[in-house]
Amino acid sequence: MPELPEVETTKRGLERTIIGLTVKNVWTDLNTKDPRQRDAVANPKFFAVFRKEVLNRKVLSVERRAKNILINLSSTPSPSALPLRRGRGTILIHMKMTGHLLYGDYKKDPMNRFIHFTITFNNGEKLSFSDARKFGKITLLDTATAHDSKHLNNIGPEPLDKQFTITNFKLQINKKPKGKIKTVLMDQSIIAGIGNIYSDEILWRAGVHPERKVSKLKESETKLIFKAMKETLVKGIDFGGDSMSDYRNIDGQSGKFQLHHMAYQRTGEKCRKKNCQGTIKRKVIAGRSAHFCPVHQK
Repeated sequence: MPELPEVETTKRGLERTIIGLTVKNVWTDLNTKDPRQRDAVANPKFFAVFRKEVLNRKVLSVERRAKNILINLSSTPSPSALPLRRGRGTILIHMKMTGHLLYGDYKKDPMNRFIHFTITFNNGEKLSFSDARKFGKITLLDTATAHDSKHLNNIGPEPLDKQFTITNFKLQINKKPKGKIKTVLMDQSIIAGIGNIYSDEILWRAGVHPERKVSKLKESETKLIFKAMKETLVKGIDFGGDSMSDYRNIDGQSGKFQLHHMAYQRTGEKCRKKNCQGTIKRKVIAGRSAHFCPVHQK
């Protein structure tokens, strides 16, 4: 699943390409009766409303909230009975397990062939959503209340915000004192945007075992995790995200973070920490794979 660095990379790509463009058409081949998608474009009834709401609106800005992309649209002067027509709307896209967004004439990578949704703009270019497993979510929110909607209102603070200090970090993780630190880092209600890949890399860098309980962490260890979290996520963004699996940027290109893994998916390989003689191991923790060095991660 794309995590904070991949979604941030996507957001920055969209800021570079679609701001100021106007939506001229939308298309999807998704068709489901899954109740979890009743307010998403995968539901044909919702898509019919979605299409009417977004046509002829201009893209004003793009945001990221946790693992969600928010495309903020202009209001429309045309009178209509549809509620969002009277104000600004926000397209929310959650890429879930295998989704990624592509703009324009992207490279024909095999991972880019699962197109199930497109927006056509007034310049003739398309923003497409490729999603092999069709788990992605695309919906439309009222911009004024988007961050208070059920899609976003239970998400924890952004770890890269300047206001998110070590004090805030300790307060957040201590909401789950009995939780194992890897699981707590991945809890979106505690901290936004961290998933399986980056939690492994953060804890490897901090030298903390993924099964350590939050309540048992020393002050010095908590500080190391906080520092490693900031550094690892920034590094992920700098390398354009992680394309170990499906993720591609909006130009259809792979990120490079997977070339710099220290723990994730390196089972059986020698630990890369200087002077460490450990070997990376894999263990399932709360249903998710954890990769770590049992020697220097205590």
